[in-house]
Amino acid sequence: MNPWEWPIFWDDLARIGAAALLGGLLGLERELKGHWAGLRTHMMVSIGSAIFIIGGLDVSGGEHDSVTRVIQGIASGIGFLGAGTILKLGEKQEIKGLTTASSIWLAAALGVTAGLAEYALSVAAVIVSLFVLGALGPMERYFERRQAESRKEREEYDREKAERKQENE
Repeated sequence: MNPWEWPIFWDDLARIGAAALLGGLLGLERELKGHWAGLRTHMMVSIGSAIFIIGGLDVSGGEHDSVTRVIQGIASGIGFLGAGTILKLGEKQEIKGLTTASSIWLAAALGVTAGLAEYALSVAAVIVSLFVLGALGPMERYFERRQAESRKEREEYDREKAERKQENE
């Protein structure tokens, strides 16, 4: 048997290339917004996941149980990389990096789907993900500002109420 088969090579290259491109789209969005894990990180996670899947498919002969174990390993293992992007800041209840961590996890999933040659699923996932990351971020910040303004108004009202109560006593 010939260890180098051109049709297999081109198929693998297409799958890994799709993983790199799709992971790169997520990473580019993160990079443009100045987040720690950007273009190259997302691409590498996605490529690595595709390689694990392609290798798993080759070794197992396409046996579903073996491939699902590879997917489980990727899904749980990538959590460690994502966890590295999450920070708890000071004494406050403020945590940063959850969206970046989830986008790294998603890049792994994109690599899995590209490795399985599920291109339509991969592209649909990237489209929805870029909408969530790009369009919903400003909306989320708007709601956070509104919530902060409401909280400030309530605190001011409570303070004025307490002052009036002290004046009447």
